[in-house]
Amino acid sequence: MIQIMLSLFVLMFASLSLAQTTTITDVLDRKVTFNAPAQRVIVGFYPEDYMAIGTEAAYDKVVGMSKYIWQARPANWDMYVKHRPSLATIPGIGRVDTKTFSIEKVISLNPDLIMLADWQFKGLGSDIQRLESAGIPIVVVDYNAQTLARHMKSTHIIGVITGQQKRAAMIAEEYSKNLKMVTERLEKANLPKPRIYTEFGASGVNEIGYTFGKNMWGAIATMAGGDNISAPYVEWWGKLNPEQILASDPQVIVITGYEKGNGDDAMIMGQGVDEAVAKARLEGFKRRTGWSSLSAIKNNRMFAAYHGACRTILDGAMIQFYAKAMYPKLFSDLNPEAAYKDFYKKYLPVTPEGTFMISL
Repeated sequence: MIQIMLSLFVLMFASLSLAQTTTITDVLDRKVTFNAPAQRVIVGFYPEDYMAIGTEAAYDKVVGMSKYIWQARPANWDMYVKHRPSLATIPGIGRVDTKTFSIEKVISLNPDLIMLADWQFKGLGSDIQRLESAGIPIVVVDYNAQTLARHMKSTHIIGVITGQQKRAAMIAEEYSKNLKMVTERLEKANLPKPRIYTEFGASGVNEIGYTFGKNMWGAIATMAGGDNISAPYVEWWGKLNPEQILASDPQVIVITGYEKGNGDDAMIMGQGVDEAVAKARLEGFKRRTGWSSLSAIKNNRMFAAYHGACRTILDGAMIQFYAKAMYPKLFSDLNPEAAYKDFYKKYLPVTPEGTFMISL
């Protein structure tokens, strides 16, 4: 018994001695001090990024999370839970956007750090002071902005939180090199920028869905060399007037979707989705009123992408996908879907099977 207690003491002492007081500057230029690697973490957003960068073992230290963004990708979530059942038992903390985020629940979990997305931090408003008054360090990261700088900084921050700085540096470097490759080819070719329109197709054919301005898919379209028709009218995300889409005459259209949508005509993509079903859904969007006159429809340049592969360090493959969709000859050597799955094989404990990007 004494030997067992001594062994436990040594393990506890070793764990404490490895943690060091660290000060980082987060994406909002806030200086945050905490013990790293953190031992009791609440993950507010970007749960898959947290695992990819921090390794699966990082979830041994997660005591709470906002689960809805992962569960919005039900087949993906189920795949992870099947591999790691303990994910399902992590306490939920609610969500900021529906005002169900529970400050009391967060405090009761006694975290030594909470990681929030930029939009979550801003959305919580004065409640941030309640968390800080409880002595909980808040670190803000951001993949939604879809800028290289914020992707890199967020990745390095998660590396510090989880004690995986070297792994984070490697992932960040690979992302940066991928974007540099695309950018340099585009600059060298100096081709006209195709007009491109992206829409989240969860609402189906009969309702115009959300499009994206300077973040998320809008930013990816721009990074990949496109002229995003939504940018002049939508700052972050919102809906374009149907007549504006017709007037802008996109040459390339990308419809995105999750594993499920709002009806039988919704765009579905992702884990477990059959390619034939996804293509049939995409075909439906071609038959929208007035769309037969669009250049993208006339020239059969309709594409679909997995919405879950955006606003994440995994979205380097989607930059490739957009680049190849707009410049098929220039990027003919790329295999974006293989790149997407290769990231999983290298950095995550599961490999998804399904449909993640298609063309008609």
